[in-house]
Order: sequence, then C-alpha cells, then structure tokens
Amino acid sequence: MTKKWLLSLAVAGSIAVLTACAGAPADGGASPAASAESSAGAEGQAQMPEPDLKGVPDVVAEVNGTKITKDKFTAAYEGQFQQMAMQSQMTGQEVDQDALKKQTAEAMVGTQLLIQEADHRGIKAPQKDVDAELEKMAKSNDFKTVDELLAAIKKQGMDQNEVNAEMQTQVKVNKLIAEEAGDTKPSEKELKAAYDQAKQQQEAMGEQSGQKAEVPSMEEMRPNLEEQVKAQKETEATQALVTDLREKADVKIHL
Repeated sequence: MTKKWLLSLAVAGSIAVLTACAGAPADGGASPAASAESSAGAEGQAQMPEPDLKGVPDVVAEVNGTKITKDKFTAAYEGQFQQMAMQSQMTGQEVDQDALKKQTAEAMVGTQLLIQEADHRGIKAPQKDVDAELEKMAKSNDFKTVDELLAAIKKQGMDQNEVNAEMQTQVKVNKLIAEEAGDTKPSEKELKAAYDQAKQQQEAMGEQSGQKAEVPSMEEMRPNLEEQVKAQKETEATQALVTDLREKADVKIHL
C-alpha cells in the first residue's frame, strides 16, 4: 500500500466502474491494493513504464463547485496506470497516458456526483456499517484484523479519523448504488446466459492454447455467476445514474 493509494479510499469502490463508463478498460474487479501489490511485484521487470503527471493542474476538475485536487487525481490515476502498464507489458501496446488521464478525470467526476447525490438523498453511514467495510478491506488486503490495517494506514500518514471519514463516504456511495440498482437477484435465465458466456470464453481460451478447456458445471459456478450478474446490474444502474447526474451538473475539467 502507498499513501497515494490510501488518499483515494473513498473512490476505490467505484473508480473501476466509472472508468469503464468513461471508456477505459476495467480491471475485472481487482482491488486497488491488490493492483498496487501486483505492480510492486512487477517493478523488477524490464521496461515498466512510469506515470507522467507533468502539467497536471492543482485543481483537475470542479463538480458543482467541489474541487478535485491534484493529490486526489494522482492517487486515482496511478492506480489505473499501474493496471494499464501491466497490461501493456503483456500486449506490447504503449499506454495512451493522455487518454487515460481524461478517462480517470471523468471517472472521478462521476464518483463526486455519486457522493453529492448520496448526500442530497440524506443517505447515512452508521459506524457499524463503516466497521463492516473496514473488516472487508482488512480481509481483502490480507490483514488479520482491522487494527493491523489501521496501523499500516497510520504509517502511511492517515489517522483513524481520516480513514473513518473516507469509509463513511464509501458506505454512502455503496448504499446509493444499492438503492438505485434495486432488486439485483439474478433469474435462472440470467444465470444461464452468464454461464454460457463464461463457457464460450473458457473454450476459446483453450483452443488458443491448444488444450481442451475443463469447464465446471453451472451448479459449481453458481455462486460466482450470481455475484457476476449482481455486479453487472449494479454497474449498469451506476452508469445510468452518473449519466443522468452529469447532464444536470456544472462540471469543469481542467486537463
């Protein structure tokens, strides 16, 4: 973990969704911390590109009067850049940093719109929900306890009050997305469609590698398929909401 990653805790849950909405490749659900750790492991490899942040203004964007600062943008951009840089090492395609900066800025505008909408709707973040989110974060980043997570964060320059404030924002956004998405329980038809798609992808990958793919049954994959369909419904609801809010908002991007 890095301090720059921690500065953007509040946007961690939605940045990938909104970057995909803005036109950049999504990361497939990896957490920012996991991406950072993967990048750290890849640093020893040759020709790992570096993020170019020259010329980024102190205020990257304004959303209904709220400023998105260079520090916040840098944290989000470096997380996205790490993922794209790792992909570029595999594909040999150079990262288009100008395009990625614009996409990241648009994603952060979308996140800010969600935060503002959550506040407008009076959505609350009780401490028990914040604690649950911290538990989830600790587990996903391989900490045994929340105290260990907070200790690691403190070493990076953020105290518990700052972390709580960031996590309250994340909880509010999560609740807004859940409220907007409504009932996300997948139907059998939706699960079958998701399974068929996954099966085709695995079989195609098997053909490319010259090996026959061993595709699990639908029942074996059911828990993952349910999560996948639910996540897709939430993504679609989030994108639709952001599009609607963006049309009504006063947004200035200074990149």
